[in-house]
Amino acid sequence: MNEQNQITPVFEVNGLCVSAQSRKRHLTPIVSDINFSIEPGKVTALIGESGSGKTTIALACLGFARAGCIVNAGSAKLGDVDVLKLSNHQRRSIRGKDIAYIAQSAAAAFNSSLTINRQVTETAVINGIMSQTQATDKAISLYRELDLPEPETIGQRYPHQVSGGQLQRLMAAMAMICDPQLLILDEPTTALDVTTQIEVLRSFKKLIRNKKTSAIYVSHDLAVVAQIADEVLVLKEGRVVEYGPITQIIDHPKHEYTIELINAAHVMPEQLPSARTPPTRSDDSMSLPLLSVNTVTAGYGNSHQYLALHDVNLEAFKSRTIGVIGESGSGKTTLGRVISGLMNIKSGSVALDGQPLNDNINRRDREQLRSIQFAFQMADVALNPRHRIDKILGRPLAFYFDIPQESIKDRVAKLLELVELPVEYARRFPRELSGGEKQRVNLARALAAEPKLIICDEITSALDTVVAKSILTLLSDLQSRTGVSYVFISHDISIIVKMADTIAVMREGRVVEYGTLEEVITPPHHPYTQQLLNSVPVMRTDWLDNLATT
Repeated sequence: MNEQNQITPVFEVNGLCVSAQSRKRHLTPIVSDINFSIEPGKVTALIGESGSGKTTIALACLGFARAGCIVNAGSAKLGDVDVLKLSNHQRRSIRGKDIAYIAQSAAAAFNSSLTINRQVTETAVINGIMSQTQATDKAISLYRELDLPEPETIGQRYPHQVSGGQLQRLMAAMAMICDPQLLILDEPTTALDVTTQIEVLRSFKKLIRNKKTSAIYVSHDLAVVAQIADEVLVLKEGRVVEYGPITQIIDHPKHEYTIELINAAHVMPEQLPSARTPPTRSDDSMSLPLLSVNTVTAGYGNSHQYLALHDVNLEAFKSRTIGVIGESGSGKTTLGRVISGLMNIKSGSVALDGQPLNDNINRRDREQLRSIQFAFQMADVALNPRHRIDKILGRPLAFYFDIPQESIKDRVAKLLELVELPVEYARRFPRELSGGEKQRVNLARALAAEPKLIICDEITSALDTVVAKSILTLLSDLQSRTGVSYVFISHDISIIVKMADTIAVMREGRVVEYGTLEEVITPPHHPYTQQLLNSVPVMRTDWLDNLATT
């Protein structure tokens, strides 16, 4: 035990402070007094909601600060070398070689015009660590360790020719090609569906163990962190509120914010039905469907030659939520686009209140357009950055209801109140709002039309768990107050279970299981539904290891 305590840390951060610097040299703290150390082969996680300083700390460990920010105190030592005191040239010499970084979006990190092998081996070859042949051989061995298919030839492909999960693991190979002492993983599974997330997490954990690499893992989901971390820093508003071994953090949390993170984690509810019972549909809301999708087949290309949906049938009822669940590429978003009229169909039909809808949005009348609204996944992209919130919310009011300009202001204020935002936000631009606030505006714009149905397409996937929980609570409250129905699209079955009354499980463009919540989540399951249920992390440190052996 004494020998264990004497292990020299690979990386040590002391008193780290990062501030935003104004033109007048005024400093505003972003992160303050950060202290932690990482032993060989260990993983330290930085966890907290958006704006807590996680990525700022991770980037500072690379000796990097965003434009307008400076590291104004502290040290970040890799062995005896303080990364923060190195010149730019010296830092470039250690990045990729001694400290490697895995970004959140692998698609954005890779150059689409170069082969994977060319990019994975580049750092090793440029730094003269190994020849191109040696680097390629090393890359192939890493592909094998990361359980990638066809390891001898996958590197000859281009980034667009592999899946998102495979690309994320290929980025890990690129980071590990020089056997770095420290690996920084910045939300590497956030954009992945749950089945792919498990594969990637398992590969990362195996690689870190085999290479004895120390790592910093940035995340907002404590259930994911529990599978890979040895120690955890819980961050809030740029400060550490709790720091300790992962078992202590999840089993005996001390700070109220840590408890909030635990409660907001993406895990299955504790109480699930253990046996099926006949569904009760006595109320009027379940008598006639609000929306009917009848044997819809649709795809891409001029004549739908690339099919994304195959004979899909489902129904949505008044004041209810139908959850559409499946992995990336299963056809979930295509289904939402078909329902909204944003995409034509090859065969089949869509009906609202028993009336057939034209599959071309340009041929739907104003009432049909008003009745079905779309809440997009990325509020950043969905909201015009050059328009203030009052204009964004005012446009559907003017279009659907011909409301005079002088009355729009009052209606905008009521919409903001409905989504629990201050009325003063009406004069703000989207960039002046947080991610969760922008998603609330996204919902407010959909609600402005007073629709019968809102298609919610992965609207919490880009949010941290605490903010996502608040959005889900808001959706439930809005449904109770307005009677709106939801088609709730997600790749996370733990969220679907909390939100949906009926569930459609999709795979490869087909609905493989469909029924009430109780019918779908109680055994016996379709094998793919069981796979989705098995892929939701449990707040337990041995869950992933046990899953790997079962």
